[in-house]
Amino acid sequence: MSDIAGRTCPLRYRYGAEAIARLPTVEAETLYVIGGLYGNLPALDAIEAMAAAEPGPVTLVFNGDFNWFNVDEVGFAEINRRVLAHHAIVGNVEAELGVDGDAAGCGCAYPDHVDGAVVERSNRIHARLKATAAGHPDILAALAGLPMIARFAVGGLHVAVVHGDADSLAGWRFDAAALDDLQNQPWIVDAFRRADVHIFASTHTCLPALRRFASGLVANNGAAGMPNFNEKPYGLLTRISTRPPSGEALYGEVHHGVHVHAMPIRYDHADWVARFLANWPEGSDAWLSYFKRIAHGPDYFLA
Repeated sequence: MSDIAGRTCPLRYRYGAEAIARLPTVEAETLYVIGGLYGNLPALDAIEAMAAAEPGPVTLVFNGDFNWFNVDEVGFAEINRRVLAHHAIVGNVEAELGVDGDAAGCGCAYPDHVDGAVVERSNRIHARLKATAAGHPDILAALAGLPMIARFAVGGLHVAVVHGDADSLAGWRFDAAALDDLQNQPWIVDAFRRADVHIFASTHTCLPALRRFASGLVANNGAAGMPNFNEKPYGLLTRISTRPPSGEALYGEVHHGVHVHAMPIRYDHADWVARFLANWPEGSDAWLSYFKRIAHGPDYFLA
């Protein structure tokens, strides 16, 4: 692994799938796994409305990177206040906010195929967010107390909620391409055994995927706070439930009677664009890296 800031994966990020097996289990009837909110308050409004519309109780868990573009004082405070009222684990963004120095940069552990300019801009975005966070010691203390992994039970199935992959906070082995890599599949199958789970729910890599393996399902929601498909202006969350979805689901699987679906988060797109541009005007680091995706989605298709 490179030791360049933004590409490095610190040793403190590595927990190993066996640590998941040792966690206490939280029971849930319907679990919303919300990764990559990225400071999008309109998306959080939409998620809360989706949960309220469910016919039964809903447990929300935010699996990291709920902060990113929210570098304004009000946005930073509100995102964290509302997210921390629910279950949450840290993503690399939160993990680096309270760290002295910037050796890991944004902590993204970007692979080699990601352009160096993107990595450098991410490090500067994180530095700006870190400066905002420094003015909120109470939030930093709460974030420092969050775990890197969580374990739930839904309908008798065990669910590992991670940010990156089964072994590391910033791991990329649940990336859409990695899930289809035949050389990676023995590791994936063994990760279910080591973690003692039936489902892995992840995020981190920014593009969604749902894959079935002999030992279970891997559901990566991509991003809750940004579009995930070309010209589709909504985020995604992973819904895991004893009940089929009553609202709109884009795709999904039923695994031993448990329903696992990708649900669109239809936030107020115009409101989000305006909020983003207020913090990150044209030519800024986040605008250069993300505005095309925020406006039009990535070159990735639902099919």
